[in-house]
Amino acid sequence: MTDGRADAEDGTDWRELVTVILLSITTVLTAWTGFQASKWGGAMSISFSQASTARIEASRLEADANRKQSIQVSLFTQWLQAYQAQDAQLTEFLEDRFPEPLATALPAWVATKPLQNPDAPATPFEMPEYVIPELGLAQAADARADAKFDEALRNNQRGDNYTVLTVGFAAVLFFAAMSGRMKARRAQWTLLGLACVGFVVLASFLVTFPKLV
Repeated sequence: MTDGRADAEDGTDWRELVTVILLSITTVLTAWTGFQASKWGGAMSISFSQASTARIEASRLEADANRKQSIQVSLFTQWLQAYQAQDAQLTEFLEDRFPEPLATALPAWVATKPLQNPDAPATPFEMPEYVIPELGLAQAADARADAKFDEALRNNQRGDNYTVLTVGFAAVLFFAAMSGRMKARRAQWTLLGLACVGFVVLASFLVTFPKLV
């Protein structure tokens, strides 16, 4: 009878020890996953903000590129009219004042003999020398905006994953705490076993998730 009671008491002590350890570790991990969910939420907001900034920059650069190209198209049209009118003075005047990249592209285009060569580009704007830097910068800013937007979506998913873990660890805390309120030992160990299994599964997911500190 004494040994039986000792075994019972030993069993109860082991359950209580496991419960205390499980509650302690799970409480810390619950707080940690909540912290990580908050951090990833902040990272998501930063990435969305950076994507928006890059998109605005791309729009500004593209507007600058379009404005420059419109001015240069107008200047080239005036030059072409002066050339057709054989007004050498106006033609030279315009050529001397062509901005880049039209100033570089025009001589290269003229060298292709567009009036005699059917394969020549129709205008200097189709020449490889005609490159507006702002247009390339706008495309790069667009690419950065796309990358930051995708990063924001990934950060949002990571925050959601940690939120799910927080809820899961809260469930582990519930089962572990309830195990101590059951009168039947079988029910106590059943609830504690469920809590332990849930803890192991959730902890294995937690190890694989990326973390911010």
